[in-house]
Parts: sequence; structure tokens; C-alpha cells
Amino acid sequence: MFRWSVYLIGIMIFSMGISITINMQHLGIHPWDVLNVAFFEKVGLSIGSWAIIISFVLIVISWILDKSYIKLGTFLNAVLVGAFVDLYLWLDFLPKASSIWPDILVIITGIVVMGIGGGIYNSAGVGSGPRDGFMLSIADKTGASIGKVRIITESTVLVLGLILGGPVFVFTFIFTFIQSPLFQYSYLQMRSVVERVDENYRKRDVSNTA
Repeated sequence: MFRWSVYLIGIMIFSMGISITINMQHLGIHPWDVLNVAFFEKVGLSIGSWAIIISFVLIVISWILDKSYIKLGTFLNAVLVGAFVDLYLWLDFLPKASSIWPDILVIITGIVVMGIGGGIYNSAGVGSGPRDGFMLSIADKTGASIGKVRIITESTVLVLGLILGGPVFVFTFIFTFIQSPLFQYSYLQMRSVVERVDENYRKRDVSNTA
């Protein structure tokens, strides 16, 4: 139950970060979201719907590369992130573009929120997100660091999004270099918390049955 609570909280935080940055897309957004917005503008549907569609494509690829990262939480993530992003955008309570310096502060906040949220929900161990599972499986296969794989993968996605006419600007290029270290740090820190809580639960169960 604790793991699922951590997972859901992380998903909500991560999705809020995405929504914050989408509202500041004139400054440039995350490479994956550049792709989602590009499809939204060219084809229709909602930004969250494209996040869901692309997530399921990545799940199929990850399943082929390494099934260990595909769990129930992976499928839930594919649906929940897109749904929460659409919900936050529909509720329309997050900051909107105003002037350059406040907007820069807001988008940096969004990037930080995304990095922390991503690390939190992955630390729950109930299934990596489609994007993260995809990159983690590549990291395992190649032996490269998680941060390095994220930078290479997201740069490739960025090029595709740029070709499709997505909102690419300065912060699109800064994004990965801020978010990736935060993701890795929050993932490792929160994973140790989850493991400690699990150990305490096991000890309690043993003492109760003794």
C-alpha cells in the first residue's frame, strides 16, 4: 500500500510539472512534450492523449528489450500521466505566460517538479514509466549511466519533435541537463526510504506472527 501511495503521489507531481512547463511552451518544453504538442497541433486529440499513445508504443519496445521494467504500474503510468496532464490543463489553475523573467522562474520550477516527481514514482518499484522504463532498459543493456542514456534518447526525440514543428526554444535544450540529475537523485533517495519502510513492515509482520 505504501509503495502504491508513493507511486501515485509521484505521478501527480510529475504530471503537474509537465503541465506547468506546457503553459510556458514559448520558452521551450521537454523533448517528449515537444513531440506530444506537435502531434496535438498537427493531428488533433489532446496533449494527454498523445502522451498515452506514445507511452504505449514505448511499452511495446521496452517489452522487447527488457521485460523486467514492465509491471502493472507501467501501464497505469501510460494512462495516468496523460490523464492528469489533461486534467491540470483543463482546471486551468497553474501559472500562465506573462513576462520573460517570471516565466523563466515558472518553467524552472516545472522542470524541478518533473525531475523530483519522476524519481519518486520510479522509486516505488511498481513499474517504471514507459519513457523511464525504455531508457532504464537501454542503460542496463549498454552499461551506460541513466543520465547519459536520458540525454541521448531525449535529444533524438527532440530532433523528431523539431521536424514536426513542436515548440522548441532555449529551455528545450536546458531541460534534460536540469531534470536528469534531479531524477537520479530523487530516485535513489526515495528508493532507500521505500526499502526502509518495507523492511520495517516485514519486521512488524514477523513480530506479530511470533
